[in-house]
Amino acid sequence: MRDDCGICEAARRRRTGWTRPPSTGPPWVASSRERRFDRHHYYVTCRRSPAVIRGVTAGIDGSPGSGVVAEWAALESLLRGVPLCLVHVHEGPRPAAADAVDASAVRHQAEEFLADTARTVRRNHPSLRVSTRLLLGRAATALTGAAAGTGLLVLGSRGLSGTMGFLLGSVARETVSSTQTPVVLVRVTGQPAAPRQSAPDVPTRDVIVGLDIHHDCASLLDFGFAEAARRGDRLVALHGWSIWPVVRDAGALVAAQRDMGSDVARRLTRILAPWREKFPSVDVAELTPIGSPAHLLVHASDRADLVVVGRRVHPAAHGGRIGLVTHAVIQHSAVPVAVVAHH
Repeated sequence: MRDDCGICEAARRRRTGWTRPPSTGPPWVASSRERRFDRHHYYVTCRRSPAVIRGVTAGIDGSPGSGVVAEWAALESLLRGVPLCLVHVHEGPRPAAADAVDASAVRHQAEEFLADTARTVRRNHPSLRVSTRLLLGRAATALTGAAAGTGLLVLGSRGLSGTMGFLLGSVARETVSSTQTPVVLVRVTGQPAAPRQSAPDVPTRDVIVGLDIHHDCASLLDFGFAEAARRGDRLVALHGWSIWPVVRDAGALVAAQRDMGSDVARRLTRILAPWREKFPSVDVAELTPIGSPAHLLVHASDRADLVVVGRRVHPAAHGGRIGLVTHAVIQHSAVPVAVVAHH
């Protein structure tokens, strides 16, 4: 196996006794002043590069709701103290329409849209660093690549009529199911985004985190507690559970709550203990009711700023997946939904 310097790492370790530091954190770099020689090899002593600022990336598609997505992403960037990058993907005309559509004119229109959106964001938030990127190719692939290395990707989900909820388009669905970066799906209803108020008389809202206590949920708790701390919100950790359908009647559910409810609650308390210690300023509520997790999360989101749900990564599966609970919350929650990949 060869390292960054093109020297056999095993041979170097044998002859020089030098070992590479653990491969964690940012990439390793070396300066000319850190070069060393011995009688056998030219090798480099490495040091850590400066910390990488993980900004917020917003994918905007040119629809009327793009301004809502950009505004939400701008407010989130200000909360995090990081720059914002607005990304638009230009897929180009289809081959059959290549003669009828002036590709350069379409690209110029996309560039103007990006510039106009960036100007609006800068006008509303003068202190925010805003950049733009115009990407070419398949939208989902380009957005997944743009999200790599950033702290958050923000996309839109369009509202449907009646009680049908919100539509997760094919691009957003593929992007959410393939990226390892947390994705927030902002509700696009045609109404302008209302900035979050920070006045003392504004009541505290919630960050809802949907947990499955039978699986690792560290990534969800890291994200949820950090969001609650930034906003000054209460964190609500919610685990919905039930019993086997063959014995699921009213009496059995009451008995299950009486006999098993305390054990479920204690397990959730143990899981949350390290994060309570890490974020002492965050007020935490623990809920372990019997019921459908998706229904409970949607109901609890009525007074929330954000709902955080997980997407389990299946390395052996072809492509990514969005679980049934996460999909239902995305469709029916009236507030933005954060999807966090976890193993």
